[in-house]
Amino acid sequence: MCITGLRAIEEHLKQPDIRGELYISGKGKRLEALVSSARKKGLPVHHRDKEEVVKITGARDYKGIALVLPDTAFSEDLSLSSVLLTLEAEDPLILLLDGITDPQNLGAILRSADQFGVDCVILPRRRGAGITDTVARVSSGAVEYVKVVKVPNLAGAMETLKNRGFWVYGAAMGGTPLRSVKLKGKVAVVMGSEGSGLSHLVRERCDGIVSIPTRGHVDSLNVSVAAGIILYEIRCRQGS
Repeated sequence: MCITGLRAIEEHLKQPDIRGELYISGKGKRLEALVSSARKKGLPVHHRDKEEVVKITGARDYKGIALVLPDTAFSEDLSLSSVLLTLEAEDPLILLLDGITDPQNLGAILRSADQFGVDCVILPRRRGAGITDTVARVSSGAVEYVKVVKVPNLAGAMETLKNRGFWVYGAAMGGTPLRSVKLKGKVAVVMGSEGSGLSHLVRERCDGIVSIPTRGHVDSLNVSVAAGIILYEIRCRQGS
């Protein structure tokens, strides 16, 4: 995997067990600082011209520097059961994404998840965007801090959460206004896809459907914006 966003590279280089190689063709104090950080971590640093770096790394949005991570950097070894076993928060918050396909949206959602202390983000294995360079860049490096679990069946994950004492709410237009719902204790929220929203099966498995009251003229909020608002409201209600 190749990371090209400067902020994302900075966050990756803060990790104690970082592995990879840094390629650079640009100049500037910020790039020099990244090179210095990479060398302190013992990472190989390669100075190449832009065309060669793009050819080697396959970088799509190259701006003078690229961090190439091993394929195992974002392994899917993390399981939902292992995450639940290690939860220490009194009021845990879990976010499930039902078919988010736009990497820009996924990156923005992960950034909000990091900011509001989401304990875990659950993605379906086969339906939706994965962790890519675009996601890492838009998340501003939040992919390094947010626990992401991929599951074969989102509805099954919801049942697991319910069995562990979570209330699972789906977000959709026409639902109960967010401020009218009790949002304390163990809470999980499901955000639907950009086009069709919550799938039928997932919607059926929710304990309730919540919505954000709006006054505008367009159909709905962007899913990443809606996720940020909902996470903020839940954390406020939980007293975080």
